[in-house]
Amino acid sequence: MAYRVIGAVMMCGVATLALAQDRIPDRAPDGRKYLSQPLVTSIYTADPSAHVFAGKIYVYPSHDVPTAIPDDDLGNEYAMHDYRVLRMDRIGGPVTVGPVALDVKQVPWASQQMWAPDAAYKNGTYYLYFPARDKARDKNGLGTFRIGVATSKSPMGPFKAEPKPIAGSFSMDPAVFTDQDGKSYMYFGGIWGGQLQRWKNGTFDPNGSDTDLHQDDQPALTGKVVRMNADMKSFAETPRDAVILDEQGKPILGGDHDRRFFEASWVFKRGGHYYYTYSTGDTHFLNYATGTNPYGPFTYRGHFLLPVQGWTTHHSIIQTGGKWWLFYADTQLSNKNHLRNVKVTELSFNADGTIKPIDPFVK
Repeated sequence: MAYRVIGAVMMCGVATLALAQDRIPDRAPDGRKYLSQPLVTSIYTADPSAHVFAGKIYVYPSHDVPTAIPDDDLGNEYAMHDYRVLRMDRIGGPVTVGPVALDVKQVPWASQQMWAPDAAYKNGTYYLYFPARDKARDKNGLGTFRIGVATSKSPMGPFKAEPKPIAGSFSMDPAVFTDQDGKSYMYFGGIWGGQLQRWKNGTFDPNGSDTDLHQDDQPALTGKVVRMNADMKSFAETPRDAVILDEQGKPILGGDHDRRFFEASWVFKRGGHYYYTYSTGDTHFLNYATGTNPYGPFTYRGHFLLPVQGWTTHHSIIQTGGKWWLFYADTQLSNKNHLRNVKVTELSFNADGTIKPIDPFVK
């Protein structure tokens, strides 16, 4: 790789590694030029959940860490253990990396793998939602993924975790959307390492499939959606399926890996329509589907981000400064799947509300 580590620096009181700016590659190993550059190079970041709070942009990413664990289908190489929040006044402006906002050691019920988080704000309190494995053990010697919540009076943290995970929660990738009527909904779930396939009957099967259901001619596994209680710490109901339909109104099938849900739900509203966006995982697309109800069903519309460098893309979409923006990640800094870097690029729409597809490389 065309960069080198130049030593430890202090950022918001926490030691980090800085990368030499003049040695960061502007082209992928195959020669393609990157569309955008990493937001920060002092730490590895991924799975960016961006929000505008009090006029500033806050990004809640995963904090990737080096590990010798080899890549596998369960994602064991993603060994993240804490969260750091990024802050900027505007897109393109300087980015501040906050101190540790929450560490797995501060979560009584969690054992490891603090994966993709999200955040929300209500009545003076900031809420950090996060998945982590509990302290039980399955056939692979790993805990069951649950979703926790932590609170703070500052968007940068530190956050204090609730002593138990959210009752009724499971799998990973929480994303909270608050509608114009003030009701909030959590979208969550992921297959393979995210264990969603082990919940197909409503209870956890510790000996279930490690990937998907291998039922290519049946409706694909779906992400979940659930309305939150007013306390923003609990579910108001039993989670429902966030069903994705094809152009004939039939559920996307499990064998349709270019269109089916894998992980990374994110919902936003535009022009009276709910945009349900997600990752296809092993085929490496970001897709979107639209509906007229936050519960769905959602009709598949297409890809909006083509495959990046790296195995997976987890994203968020916000509107600020009169434009829409897509936050995503790739492996430009490391060329390793588990050491990623967050990026941002403008997202554009056609007159009919469809999203213009983005190529993460410049032609």
